[in-house]
Parts: sequence; structure tokens; C-alpha cells
Amino acid sequence: MDRVFKALADPTRRFVLDRLREQNGQTLGELCESVQMARQSLTQHLGVLEAANLVSTVRRGREKLHYLNPVPLHEIQERWISAFDRPRLSALHTLKQKAESLMSADPTTDAAADPNAGPRPEFVHTTYIAATPEKVWQCLMDPEATAAYWHHHNVSDWQPGSSWAHRRLDGSADDVVGVVVECEAPRRLVLTWAGPDEDRPNGPSRVTFELKPYGESVQLTVTHVNLRDDQEHRQISGGWNFVLANLKTYAETGRTIPVPSWG
Repeated sequence: MDRVFKALADPTRRFVLDRLREQNGQTLGELCESVQMARQSLTQHLGVLEAANLVSTVRRGREKLHYLNPVPLHEIQERWISAFDRPRLSALHTLKQKAESLMSADPTTDAAADPNAGPRPEFVHTTYIAATPEKVWQCLMDPEATAAYWHHHNVSDWQPGSSWAHRRLDGSADDVVGVVVECEAPRRLVLTWAGPDEDRPNGPSRVTFELKPYGESVQLTVTHVNLRDDQEHRQISGGWNFVLANLKTYAETGRTIPVPSWG
């Protein structure tokens, strides 16, 4: 919390977060233009924000993209705001969910119906795991490990260009299939992602796992791109959040989160 409040105390850093809230995933050059600041000065501010876990970065080719991480802000909200205003916030949240469900039921509001509606949504999640990069990498690659926290065997020889499958524990079916695009142990894994018989006019989605040492821990960033629409984004977000929380617990303790069996 000390680092978060220190980062938020500076108006320039708050302005940077505002720019990322409006348009997430910006390069350093784009942020410099938006904030109107020299690269060296802005880099120092971004370093403070990254240290506070308010900003996470993902490399895409030669570019380094910056993303707002709202988790520390949510923790502040939970500690100092929710306890005093929970009934009203709960009512607003229910109203928001109802409005979104009505919009998703109306095909005229579906961005996927319009090919010129703009870029497709992306899912980006960063977590920190108290383990070595090699340990977390093994958890991603080993079919027995994925069976423990993901409830599926991830099966492949993990060579670039090879196929991979997200296979049910009883071996009855593959729920997700794809191709290994990149595999650089223990740093980066890129997979195409689609259902076995799924018709995706714009091609399969793509998932990238990026691991970076972070002190004695590992920073794991998962990016899922080329999603159909906001509805698919909402669907996969819940699944990814659980899987990554379960992965963190498994890598750190050897146990998994105690929840009811998956259907």
C-alpha cells in the first residue's frame, strides 16, 4: 500500500493512469505524446507505477506495451470504501449487470455484427507468484500439473509448429486445440486457441504467457487476443481469473483452491 499511495501522490503519474484507462496497451512513445513529456522522465514515472503494481508491461515484437492494473486500486476501495457504502455499490453493480445483459441480448448492439466496429477486445492479466520461473514454467507445460489446477491435461511436445490440446481428464474429448507458435523456456509461450470444430471467420484467438523474474518471485502475464466480441471477453475472463489464481496457489503451496467440482 505504501508504494501505491506514493505512486498516486504525483499528479503526472495519475495522469498516466488516466491515459491508460482511456486506451490500455500503449507504447512508451504513445504515452510520451499523450503526456507531453520526455522519454527519460516518463520512464522514471513508469518505473514507480510498475513497482507499485499499478502498471504491467507486455512485449509484442519490438514494442513494449503498458497496461493499467486496477487490482491495487480495488484493494484500496475494498478496505476504505466498500465497508461504508457496500449496499449502494451492490445496487449499482446489479444495475450495471442488468443493463449489460439487455445490451448483449440485442443484436443491434453487438459489435461483432459490424466489421468496422473497431478493434476486438483483449484479455490481459498479470499476477505475481512466489516461485522460480522454472517452477511456473513446469506448471504450464506438465500435463499432470495442469490436470491439478486447470482440470485438463495440456498435451503437446511443445515444439514451435506442433499441435497442442486441452484434454479432459478422462481423455474423452479435447475442449481447446491449437498450434504452438512460440516456446522459449522458461520465458514465453504463445498458442493459438479455438474449439475443435469452432468456426471463427477471423481465425483462432491467441494466448501468450510471459514470465519475468520479479525479485524472488515471478511476474506472469497472460494475454488473450483476437476475441470475437465483448461477450466472449466476459466469458473467458472469469475462466482465466480462476485458472491463474489456482495456478498461483498450486505453484506456491502444491495445493489447489478448494472449490466445488467443475461441471
